[in-house]
Amino acid sequence: MKPKVMIIRAAGTNCDVETQHAFELAGAIAQRIYIDEIRNKNLLDYQIIALPGGFTYGDDIAAGKILANEIKYRYRDQFMKFIEKENLIIGICNGFQVLVKCGILPGIEAYFEEQKVSLVANDSERFEDRWTYLKVEGARSVFTKGSKDIITLPVAHAEGKFVAKNNAVLEEMKGLTVFTYVNEFGEEAQYPQNPNGSTLGIAGIADSTGRILGLMPHPERHVSYIQHPDRLKHGKNGEGDGLYIFKNAVNYFKS
Repeated sequence: MKPKVMIIRAAGTNCDVETQHAFELAGAIAQRIYIDEIRNKNLLDYQIIALPGGFTYGDDIAAGKILANEIKYRYRDQFMKFIEKENLIIGICNGFQVLVKCGILPGIEAYFEEQKVSLVANDSERFEDRWTYLKVEGARSVFTKGSKDIITLPVAHAEGKFVAKNNAVLEEMKGLTVFTYVNEFGEEAQYPQNPNGSTLGIAGIADSTGRILGLMPHPERHVSYIQHPDRLKHGKNGEGDGLYIFKNAVNYFKS
């Protein structure tokens, strides 16, 4: 059976159609659901929740903060039941910002815990729209099974700098990093290869189960090799580096 994906959108979401396409290309049934409709839905009818990119509610207050509060204070119980069923959640760009600001990630001690990490304004103080190289770290993530060591995905954000509350939090997070910004040789990157100045180059993290993933780069924008400007170098059997993330999510339930 094909797993069902709920793609949650709100005012300002603008990557939901691409995310739906990526999941359908990977073999899932994907539906875009407006945040207010969740009250009439049973999340347990779905196996995957996706929070796509965009600028929900105009990123008022801070990027992703209003949607994060909606999830935390209106739908917390539903999300907890969904997580406890060992389902999957992925937050991309604005969705990553939502997951950290509602306390689902990094989920060190519990979900919906006090916020310990954030994504803040880029060091460049500008919107960064560029392709990046990412090192796939050794985190136990469902989404990166069988991945290449280095992949390339685009970023498009103004608030993508990953920061932690303190060094103790970074210590607690050891093993949760999934993606780091690197140069094309897999070495530690500086700007512009690290487009935002993230602490330790962190571009994406997972919870301790590996079933909840947040990342700033956009895998849905590289599901086909023709989407890459250097397509002959980065193409493989017609697939882009981002597609395997969605395929892994789908295959998790098929297996």
